Amino acid sequence: MVKCGTQLGGEVLPDFLLELEGAVLLWIQEYLRGPVMDSFFMFYTTLGNMGLCWLALSVGMLCILKTRKAGLAGLLALLMGFLCTNVILKPLVCRVRPWLVVEGLTALVAEHDPYSFPSGHTCAAFAAALAWRPYLSKKWGNIALLCAVLMGFSRLYVGVHFTTDVLCGALVGLMSGGLAGRLVQTKRK
Repeated sequence: MVKCGTQLGGEVLPDFLLELEGAVLLWIQEYLRGPVMDSFFMFYTTLGNMGLCWLALSVGMLCILKTRKAGLAGLLALLMGFLCTNVILKPLVCRVRPWLVVEGLTALVAEHDPYSFPSGHTCAAFAAALAWRPYLSKKWGNIALLCAVLMGFSRLYVGVHFTTDVLCGALVGLMSGGLAGRLVQTKRK
């Protein structure tokens, strides 16, 4: 078992930042949550469990000659993002989930991974979207990025991540996706 490094749940994180991030989550809970939105975001966020939707889309792209490189880049990006977030950063940082430290916050979905930093769902979404982007039309590339942003927001909406978890997950995903896209890319006209 890996020993945790710094605790970003309240011991090392400055109190004002923890309070600010908690306030954002409580604001979302108070002013944005409602039955229709809850149902949508609870469904949407589960699409990202274990990166399955991004994996499935990447595998599907592998089956079509025109999008084969996008699928390969997506799979490579997902692997790099997973290794960085779930294998290295989460066990190293050990930041607890927000509902454990933000009084009054209710999570809408169950999370079995006790650590929240960085967001693996957000990382996977951004990794795949950016890796696919050079190989897809501008329209589909933009839709993929919009879906990634929506995934990141869904993690805040359902109360399972802090804002910095999502932002860092997006950053790791963008780096993984950009690198994978370049590694797969060959000479283009």
